[in-house]
Amino acid sequence: MSHLAITTALTSAGGSLQDEATARPILLLMHGYGSHEDDLTSLLPSLGDAFAWASLRAPLVLREQTPAEVGSYAWVPIERPGLPHPAQAAAATHAVLAWLDEHTPPTASIIPVGFSQGGLMVTQLLRRDPQRFARGAVLSGFSLQGEQPGDAELARIRPPVFFGRGDRDQIISDTTFERTTGWLAEHATPTEKVYPGLAHGISPQELQDLAAFLA
Repeated sequence: MSHLAITTALTSAGGSLQDEATARPILLLMHGYGSHEDDLTSLLPSLGDAFAWASLRAPLVLREQTPAEVGSYAWVPIERPGLPHPAQAAAATHAVLAWLDEHTPPTASIIPVGFSQGGLMVTQLLRRDPQRFARGAVLSGFSLQGEQPGDAELARIRPPVFFGRGDRDQIISDTTFERTTGWLAEHATPTEKVYPGLAHGISPQELQDLAAFLA
């Protein structure tokens, strides 16, 4: 797998968050497959003003941005839906951690929040560096299959994780969601919400529940 890097991000500071007061938690927003770094920023007004934030552009380019059209990006290729290759997920995870090392204070409280593939990245960050992230939120996302080196430490810590999804999701399979539910039960302290009638998206009720979880 070739080296990946996060090259574009939106932040509450308009650039690096290195000078952000460490008492102010940083929301780390990660979009889904085929989207872009400005997608999840629309959630921020509903989450309150107690957070600094960064919204990352995934490193894989599906369609380049042009003056007339936003770009389209991904964290991992979709070869087997719900079953990304571990090496590809690891490369994307390393890219996010490298960005955090460069752009956030080492003592910052960082809360990853991700939708779909971005939700996969939330679980990957928790598994890769269990001590770094006190909690996280997975929105219509999933966990990687199999064991990873940080899983035992994560199971010892059991950080709070919000897991919200719809019962009419046409993108992520029930089998993938069930695997994620089981993994979270063994490695985290999950708050799981299933929203009747919701497809692959974020409902107003889910956003309200997420805000309550983060408060």
